[in-house]
Amino acid sequence: MAKRHDQFMNKLGLLGKQISYSFSNTYFKKKFEDLNITNTTYQNFDLDNISEFPLIFKNNPEVKGLNVTIPYKEQVIPFLDELDEQAKEIGAVNTIKLTKDGKLIGSNTDYYGFKKSIEPYLKPHHDHALILGTGGASKAIAFALKHLNIKFKYVSRSPKNDKTISYNTLMSEGLGENKLIINCSPVGTFPNVDDCPNIPYSDITEDHLLFDLIYNPEETTFLRKGKAQKATILNGYNMLVNQAEKSWEIWDL
Repeated sequence: MAKRHDQFMNKLGLLGKQISYSFSNTYFKKKFEDLNITNTTYQNFDLDNISEFPLIFKNNPEVKGLNVTIPYKEQVIPFLDELDEQAKEIGAVNTIKLTKDGKLIGSNTDYYGFKKSIEPYLKPHHDHALILGTGGASKAIAFALKHLNIKFKYVSRSPKNDKTISYNTLMSEGLGENKLIINCSPVGTFPNVDDCPNIPYSDITEDHLLFDLIYNPEETTFLRKGKAQKATILNGYNMLVNQAEKSWEIWDL
């Protein structure tokens, strides 16, 4: 591909907290190298508090777009001018674009990344799912499951509505008809790689599909325990690649 030149430097980045090890940063830097894109850089914006968000654009006028990760996918919304239809329905944002007229538009590509990565593995009996965790990422997963016509319930330590059950209930009642289990919680992320969500792993069978949004480590304890029960397992790497590429489309630099 021909080398691109531009007298103006574009900057993209990742908004989050404690994100020194970042998929997005590594992924986009390699993408720019592979495509000989020399007019765009990518960096982490590691904020202690979302109130610092406006300073990103004030101090970095060349920023044209951001990815957003934990814990700011919901907290960033009040700072944006508009949400696209998907982000509005999901209630969480993981991609922000600065338009030419200075507006900040929030989008959600998590649901797209998840849907595209899981679809090839779905079978007719994967019609009921459990979503472990209730953060911003879980909302995008729920949105994707609705569009796949898969019924679901959230699992949380502190259920707040009838769409959510507790881990204690799950341990006492078992997995039932839920053959799809998606971990949207950070439990098991590096460096706490021995941790795993508290679910009845002995109930898992070869008919189950376990999906972990975590990609580091590549095989979490949650996935390893599922594999031991002969379940199909998937980590979050392909989801991240798919959502990153969708973000790149949205920024359209």
